[in-house]
Amino acid sequence: MRLGRANAVAGEHRPVTMTSFTVLGGISLAHLVNDTIQSILLAIYPLLQISFSLSFAQIGLITLCYQLSASLLQPGIGWYTDRRSLPFSLTVGMGLTLLGLLLLSVAPSFYFLLLAAVLVGTGSAIFHPEASRVARMASGSRHGLAQSLFQVGGNAGSALGPLLAALVIIPHGQSSVAWLALAALVAMLVLWRVGQWYREHRAALAATTRGRPVSMRGGGRVTRRRVGQALMVLGVLILSKYFYLASLNNYFTFYLIERFGLSIPAAQLYLFLFLAAVAVGTLIGGPVGDRIGRKRVIWASILGVAPFTLLLPHVDLWWTAVLVAIIGVVLASAFSAIVVYAQELVPGRIGLISGLFFGLAFGMAGIAAALLGYLADQTGIETVYRLCAYLPLLGIVAWWLPTVEPERR
Repeated sequence: MRLGRANAVAGEHRPVTMTSFTVLGGISLAHLVNDTIQSILLAIYPLLQISFSLSFAQIGLITLCYQLSASLLQPGIGWYTDRRSLPFSLTVGMGLTLLGLLLLSVAPSFYFLLLAAVLVGTGSAIFHPEASRVARMASGSRHGLAQSLFQVGGNAGSALGPLLAALVIIPHGQSSVAWLALAALVAMLVLWRVGQWYREHRAALAATTRGRPVSMRGGGRVTRRRVGQALMVLGVLILSKYFYLASLNNYFTFYLIERFGLSIPAAQLYLFLFLAAVAVGTLIGGPVGDRIGRKRVIWASILGVAPFTLLLPHVDLWWTAVLVAIIGVVLASAFSAIVVYAQELVPGRIGLISGLFFGLAFGMAGIAAALLGYLADQTGIETVYRLCAYLPLLGIVAWWLPTVEPERR
């Protein structure tokens, strides 16, 4: 696979000005494999619950171990790689994910499941900040589009996980998880080539991000205080988004089984529908943000999904399918816009900001999975969805985000 050569004239590197779809395709493919593996872990929870006699709280603990290992490491890795380039860390991260996959396929007890979750989470922590940096580096000036293309690979992988679980893993048992090892090895080869491209272009990346000011509408600058306030607002939005997503990613199959009496494979197909809608929303959000402004996309995505989440616990199975598809598309469109907005808010800190927000997303999802699992044990799974339905109303705080983009004509 040819990934391109460094731009150099008279020994000086120039910023990448054209969108490199080959590189974006490579990291999107790797993201697909990475997130397929991690979504397999979530998708086989009903199988693991039966095999290991797990409670909802133990299921939430598995997710918590995975999400916290991913979230706590990511900001530190991003901060370090802002200062020292590690082009081949992407391959290392995928290698750790592969080890977690293999351990998951043979885990003999609950504690080995926790260790497998930690390995998968650590691989994700290494992968995401650098992959997000590569996406911005290969974007030209189309940062939202590039971030969406990168993230849609992950969302597609998350959607494939339940489908593979329903069609392959649940019929053949826990050991069949190891069949995904071949895909992980292919992803490692792709990431090795991406790492070579990244090494050649790191000087262009530094030239692209060094000293670039962030302007508000009308030519002003965002003060340190307003940057801090904006980051806090984005944190609240991440909390709202990922607490609600955790209720669907982790417990939607149990909700469908309990409320509508579906079989495990049938419930997995509905989860696939939701995750496929998330992939579509992710692909839409970035390019729309490039055109109309990321703040508008953030506002519409988080708060705009509230009417649908409030209806979801009160409808029949057919309308449940319709509503989760709408929720997936609308809610997922925000994350690409949030990441690029934050990168523009704090220029020159691509790795730190990417690691911080991917890490925050993983951490919030992990904490939510554990808390919602405990709540489901105490009150029932349907109560969880009635309470979580109000979370998108927190999107109102997007009103306090400053504008960090030039005025659009």
